[in-house]
Amino acid sequence: MRASCEAVEILPKNEQKDQALDLILDAWDTALTRGCAPEQIATSAIFAAFADLIDVYGEDVVAEMAHRLPARVRRGEFSMRHGPAN
Repeated sequence: MRASCEAVEILPKNEQKDQALDLILDAWDTALTRGCAPEQIATSAIFAAFADLIDVYGEDVVAEMAHRLPARVRRGEFSMRHGPAN
């Protein structure tokens, strides 16, 4: 999943988050227009995200991160109804 960043300038973290989310949402829209169902896109995105996180942090750290997800979902951290919460 991880690409090389050889000649790419690394952006500040807040700009990285904003740009990454914009690019992912653009790809999401492209997948929708090509006939992919939203739940299939979501499942694929979650898989890709976990695979990349595991490459970086390892299974144990990511498992602990995933263990905290239910409470964060219930608090609305991932709800975009009123704009991104991050």
